[in-house]
Amino acid sequence: MGVWKVKIPSKKTIEKVRRQYPVGCRVGLVKMDDVQAPPIGTKGTVTGVDDTGSILVNWDSGGSLNVLFGVDFVRKLDSVTVVCYGKTEVWDDRQQAASFYLEGMACSDGSERERYAKIYTEITLGMAFCTDTEDD
Repeated sequence: MGVWKVKIPSKKTIEKVRRQYPVGCRVGLVKMDDVQAPPIGTKGTVTGVDDTGSILVNWDSGGSLNVLFGVDFVRKLDSVTVVCYGKTEVWDDRQQAASFYLEGMACSDGSERERYAKIYTEITLGMAFCTDTEDD
């Protein structure tokens, strides 16, 4: 049986990984070399990056298997959180969210159209948190 060796990245590299995958960001699994790995494409929320550069993830499927630095791979999702009519929804695809609210604008009028227009504008401006309410 061979010995499995993993090279620990430098502190600079670990800090770069922490900036790239901040706590709370959403990821999708690309590759994981583990028999207990969730299926490719499974989405999850980053809970941190450890001192070996591994990304700690709570998978939507219920597990919390880490993404090992240099072995496993995830892609960061372009997520956006939207609050509309008091309901919070996290979209893992900004373009899908924008399309939904654009269609909502086209199919409504009055104050409802204004709500959807505000959210659509915030989504397209790249905001991570969008709401139909006015700022205080």
